[in-house]
Amino acid sequence: MLRLTWTQPEDLVPHAFAAARADGVDVADLADWWTTAGGSLTPPVSGATKDPAPPALRKLARDLLSQLDEREAPAALRAAEPDDLAAILALAKPVSLPPPRDDLADRVHGAWLGRAAGCLLGKPVEKIPREGIRAIARSTGNWPISRYFTEVGLDGEIAARYPWNRRSRPTSLLENIDGMPEDDDLNYPLIALALLERHGDGFTTDDVAQSWLDNLPGGRVFTAERIVYRNLLDGEEPEVAGRVGNPFRDWIGAQIRTDVYGWTHPGDPVAAARLAWTDARLSHGRNGVYGALFAAAACAAAVVVDDVAEVLAAGLSVVPPESRFTEAITMGWDLGELSTEDALDRIHARYGDLHWVHVLNNAATLGYALARGRGDYATTITTAVTGGWDTDSTGATAGSIAGALTGAENLPPKWVSPLRNRLASTIPGFDGIGFDTLARRTLALVRKP
Repeated sequence: MLRLTWTQPEDLVPHAFAAARADGVDVADLADWWTTAGGSLTPPVSGATKDPAPPALRKLARDLLSQLDEREAPAALRAAEPDDLAAILALAKPVSLPPPRDDLADRVHGAWLGRAAGCLLGKPVEKIPREGIRAIARSTGNWPISRYFTEVGLDGEIAARYPWNRRSRPTSLLENIDGMPEDDDLNYPLIALALLERHGDGFTTDDVAQSWLDNLPGGRVFTAERIVYRNLLDGEEPEVAGRVGNPFRDWIGAQIRTDVYGWTHPGDPVAAARLAWTDARLSHGRNGVYGALFAAAACAAAVVVDDVAEVLAAGLSVVPPESRFTEAITMGWDLGELSTEDALDRIHARYGDLHWVHVLNNAATLGYALARGRGDYATTITTAVTGGWDTDSTGATAGSIAGALTGAENLPPKWVSPLRNRLASTIPGFDGIGFDTLARRTLALVRKP
């Protein structure tokens, strides 16, 4: 039986209740209705329960999702966390950054390589809890983490208790790496690059939607993106597709898509954020969108400055200051002087109730990894992955920023050599492409402020 994840109505309802409660929306009446009918309030961590719901319960799930869509968050929250770009930028605090320098080509190349290597480090331990990552690393002589994960020497009991990510194990362990394997954390930047090459800065959200339908197999989209993909096929317009039955709008999916908008607008975080918003609004809202804006703006800074504090400030400059996303990044940033274990203890105490793909817990980890690393590439990506949760996505964004600060020429060979300057992808025209070629194509699109 095929139990497709992130799309079964009965599996979406518990996630929708959790999202509504996080926004301060009263759903007690709907939750009582649901449980009385036999529904569960426990969100399925992996996206789908084992067995389908009876037809009557599934019908109720669809009805409840529609009713949840109609319930607005409190006015104070909507004012602090707007969705509209003009309202977001009205709350922003612009920063001044220097223009690109002569090393821009090396910085952009470093960003591509850094994103790939950070993602690759996190791939096999995605979804494994923080304590499991520590146990695996210790068992294989890799604690604190200092190289790609391996199962050579891994204790069998630990391996059984904390199994590798099923799809990544064959391609992402040290003994198996042969170039950068396919990952959505790289596929989406490729789509962004192709959008800019085809449409320039004038691309629309409709263009993003069409590009997904043209280039992404349905099995290559997850969480919010899978909901939108389904909604588009069901005839919903891109303007509204992300707001229909989508409990994942505050998750991390939009954040992984927008680095290219920053690299092509060096020193101009607002321009990068505008493009990121056009992309992110297809599938996400509020803090999910802010993650995309932050990543784009931080990447616009990382290719022109040397100080990670300037990067963090640039990223936050386009995010509403009273938002929960700003709070999460700032928490991580403020913990930068603490030891890794002490800082992560605090982050997990604050955000441990969130799903591992949520944007806020991963944002706090990202803020800490960047602050703790101070631009050092290895420290940044290993800290990001040590934090657990969405290890490949957070590792990718942390690696992108630290890679840009470092530059391709100075990236440690043990992290980039296994990439073999080769990226696998199902995105048409990109399979087997070199990171040097991606950097050249990105530089050809640069818009200077």
